Amino acid sequence: MRKSRFPEAQIIGMTKEQEAGMPTAEACRRHGLSTATFYKLKAKYGGMHVSEAARLKALEDENAKLKRLLADTMLDNVVLKDLLGKNRQH
Repeated sequence: MRKSRFPEAQIIGMTKEQEAGMPTAEACRRHGLSTATFYKLKAKYGGMHVSEAARLKALEDENAKLKRLLADTMLDNVVLKDLLGKNRQH
């Protein structure tokens, strides 16, 4: 996934501005993003505090690392089963 050009704190600030009454179009124009991007970011970060966003980022990073480890282990399993199957045939 592509890294956002906005830090989490800034995204949370944008959503708070809009929630405080600033029109969405004005908030998007001020920060230079489309309304679709704004609503995508709001869906992910809306209602969060900066500390919660940092925790979310840490959990996403850990999850990605664990998924890579699982994929590597599953690949090793397939290779070992394949080698074991070939050894039995000889």
